[in-house]
Amino acid sequence: MINKRFFKTKDEVEVTFELPAAEVEGGVALVADFSDWQPTKMKKVAKTQSYKCKVRLAKDAQYEFRYLMDNDVWLNDPNADQYKPNGFGEDNSVISTHQ
Repeated sequence: MINKRFFKTKDEVEVTFELPAAEVEGGVALVADFSDWQPTKMKKVAKTQSYKCKVRLAKDAQYEFRYLMDNDVWLNDPNADQYKPNGFGEDNSVISTHQ
């Protein structure tokens, strides 16, 4: 799930990434071009059996990302705005911050 929160007075968007993942042992990381492709550890939410991460991104842009589960399995978000080939024979998820 992806939730976007637009601000009236700021040129940024608060984006919440959430991945349902009850059977994960090694955690989940968000890996994205806005973080220079460095993994950002997502917080486990026991109540919903999911992993969450909030970031603020510039408005009117597109960003590529993927989830890395257990330091081994790459996943895309089914709620991404679109997908783009990544040069490794797979696709990256894409999020748009256009309102």
